[in-house]
Amino acid sequence: MSDSNQSAGASSPPRSATGSPPQRRPVLSGTTATNNDLASLFECPVCFDYALPPILQCQSGHLVCHDCRPKLSRCPTCRGPLGSIRNLAMEKVANSVLFPCKYSPFGCEVALPPQERGEHEESCDYRLYPCPCPGSACKWQGRMDSIMSHLVQEHKCITTLQGEDIVFLATDISLSGAIDWVMMQSCFGFHFMLVLEKQEKYNGHQQFFAIVLLIGTRKQAENFTYRLELSGSERRLTWEAKPKSIHEGIETALMKSDCLIFDTNVAQLFAESDNLGINVTISKC
Repeated sequence: MSDSNQSAGASSPPRSATGSPPQRRPVLSGTTATNNDLASLFECPVCFDYALPPILQCQSGHLVCHDCRPKLSRCPTCRGPLGSIRNLAMEKVANSVLFPCKYSPFGCEVALPPQERGEHEESCDYRLYPCPCPGSACKWQGRMDSIMSHLVQEHKCITTLQGEDIVFLATDISLSGAIDWVMMQSCFGFHFMLVLEKQEKYNGHQQFFAIVLLIGTRKQAENFTYRLELSGSERRLTWEAKPKSIHEGIETALMKSDCLIFDTNVAQLFAESDNLGINVTISKC
């Protein structure tokens, strides 16, 4: 249990071992010089990733990637105005080029056409993730296959339970302030993070938010559903949904209220001695 109201942020852009953003892409041994020369024509001058279809240009023909475009008011190359001019010729060229994975600075040697690159990067073995633990100031980043070992070693207060049906017990729910309760559930060969977060929304009114996060990709999350249930002798409150992926994080669901939500009065209806048990069931689609 953590008494901090800080939450883990969204995944930050990949950085080198020195902490600085990666610069230009290395030439990969598995691609030809001609392919790499063509790919370099699509490099964004801001982040050095690639401007892939749909490709927009300034009035002078300079390209910028779609991630950087909303952050800019002027072309970073010529300082001219950024319009909405679509470069269909460059889009056609892009579809014949193999682009290195954005995680190539960290060791990935895969190069793919634009339409396949995004799906690969979703689950790339070299992608870095921030620590998913909410209510923590942890600055750790690492690959997905090292997240569980990090949680076990550095967040020893988090309990891991095995099985498809478990009870998530939140203790001392009447404590004031913003609080996070976290537990891990392992089943079907995957790890799920169960989070119950208490926040003060307005004028002292507090609400609880319960959600399940898969330590896996969005595509893998589509294969599961979860059910959260508060039950008492005469009442029951249930929420069913698909787990969020670690790619999305918990904050996205909280902002959209896409989770089980109840206030302190409802919590007390199901609590015993200030402890709240939530039945959690993970199912495979």
